[in-house]
Amino acid sequence: MSALSQGAHRLALARRLSDEWRAHGLAARPADRSAAEAAVVALYRLIDAPPPEFVWVPSPTAALSVVHDDPHTFPPVHFRGANLPKYPEGWPLAAQLANLVQDVRRSLDRAVGHGRSRGFHWRPLAIPAERALTTGVAIPAIIDMVVGDALYTTLHNCVRTLIRAESMPTTGGTDGMTWYGQHDAHWIGHYDVYARTGLADYRRPDAELLALLAELARSTGWWWPGEGRCVMAERPTEVHTEPLPNALNGEARLHRDDGPAVLFADGTQIHALHGTHVPTWVMTDPSVERIHAERNIEVRRSVIERIGWDTYIAQARLRHIATAGDPGNPGSALHLYDVPRELWRRPARLLLVVNGSVEPDGTHRRYGLSVPAHFDDPVAAGWTYGLSGEHYARLVRRT
Repeated sequence: MSALSQGAHRLALARRLSDEWRAHGLAARPADRSAAEAAVVALYRLIDAPPPEFVWVPSPTAALSVVHDDPHTFPPVHFRGANLPKYPEGWPLAAQLANLVQDVRRSLDRAVGHGRSRGFHWRPLAIPAERALTTGVAIPAIIDMVVGDALYTTLHNCVRTLIRAESMPTTGGTDGMTWYGQHDAHWIGHYDVYARTGLADYRRPDAELLALLAELARSTGWWWPGEGRCVMAERPTEVHTEPLPNALNGEARLHRDDGPAVLFADGTQIHALHGTHVPTWVMTDPSVERIHAERNIEVRRSVIERIGWDTYIAQARLRHIATAGDPGNPGSALHLYDVPRELWRRPARLLLVVNGSVEPDGTHRRYGLSVPAHFDDPVAAGWTYGLSGEHYARLVRRT
């Protein structure tokens, strides 16, 4: 088998395995409690700790109430940079587990040929993997893109981060130590794919620990190890996603415009519109007053897009100034509106533009851009793209 054929075979296998790990990370079904508990008991055994009592709860939010009520069993675990500090009375059990896994990850990184300073989401390739393969890009770099970068984008950035923001927005890592179960699949799956495609050979102790963590990623949601007690959270009952625009390797983000994007059995909800975490009022009771009171610009943009720009413009009583063809996006128009001072607390105008890129559903999103109040010409307001109005008008297509 030629090197190119071998690379193509490994790439095909890596894609299949990456899809499997993404499915585990997005799973919305009951946990396999027996498998998860067996894996935790084995992890405790590795640090010479007896099997814990297991407490199962329906969501991460419910888990935190248990952890908060028992600080002796779940003492805060603090990090200094990437390192654990020395504790005067010895490391808590959770810190011992974290240190064990941290050491093993360093060993696994050496086996796959890169250090922790790089990370799996470092310098992603912006071309399809098959093209990268034929142009001589090394297969490990392609695996990093197809598996590591893609899973990190979906499971860490677009799912785990939003669930954590809703479930524990102010904890700062002081509530024991959270392990993310299925949402740790982004890094566990990456090491697994390296081994299963024949690109890495791990030491036996490292492979055995990786297998335990992989079992947890396949079988459960988030969990909190404590002294003699372990809190295990069930997986969500619903997870709704959409493909990321221009996704090359299956990347997805949370999205649902008619209900929660993530739902747990106890009613805990995470709302997301095109990957943006939004408060419940955006879905249930959007209003111009709430839009203008909202400080997060991404939330404001999301709720306006949800109710529609035409509705927002009418309800906010924006005065239409001018319309012009968009020279950077043929077939589309630029609309300029005057914004009452009391709405944005400063003189301003709104330039409504149509995005030249197609969304996953085939539509073109509209964006409202704030421009200075002295603009009367929509094309002249093209300065927001870093160009003068005269130069912008000469464009054939905006990039």
